[in-house]
Amino acid sequence: MSQLALPLAWPVDPGSDTYLIGPSNERAVRQLERPAEWPVRTALLVGPRKSGRSLLARIFAGKNGGIIIDDAERVAEPTLFHAWNSAQESGTPLLLVAERYPSAWGLALPDLRSRLAASPVAEIGAPDDALFRALLERQLAHRGLDARPDLVDWLARRIERSHLAALRAVDALDAYAMERRRGLSIPFARTSLFEAGLLSPVEPDPS
Repeated sequence: MSQLALPLAWPVDPGSDTYLIGPSNERAVRQLERPAEWPVRTALLVGPRKSGRSLLARIFAGKNGGIIIDDAERVAEPTLFHAWNSAQESGTPLLLVAERYPSAWGLALPDLRSRLAASPVAEIGAPDDALFRALLERQLAHRGLDARPDLVDWLARRIERSHLAALRAVDALDAYAMERRRGLSIPFARTSLFEAGLLSPVEPDPS
């Protein structure tokens, strides 16, 4: 598969929700585009919190007429067992969405364990550099905050590189800006994120 230019959004329709694609999630997106190639009619979508896994699942269901079960690790095992069997009988693709692999769910039903072990897994990884910056830019823009490149670069170098950390950082900046009635700047961001406990302790701040 050829490397995608970064960042991309899926689907392309500007009127719909979009899901930014980079190397950390490209393979998962491609797996969900082709459910006819799954070895069974059920697959799992696994990814960290705030990684957009639920959005990606909804896009999958809309494009393929599939059924999704979100937070699958919290659903009763008999329900998952019957849903898996029903998908095989009906031919309708079923997507189970979870934060962790089924091996970490503590499943008690051996038949369910074996069925999930036979199901392909589409995994969303931690965001790569380009995707992380794109996520920060989009979150800042959604809040009406200044997303100029130098500020985004500064944030990307100093906060934990995860989907959840990006959301928490923008939440903190938004709240601090509203409270102080000020625009964003790097010194402003440094103060607000330090107070929120979100600055990375690994890299010293040279600016």
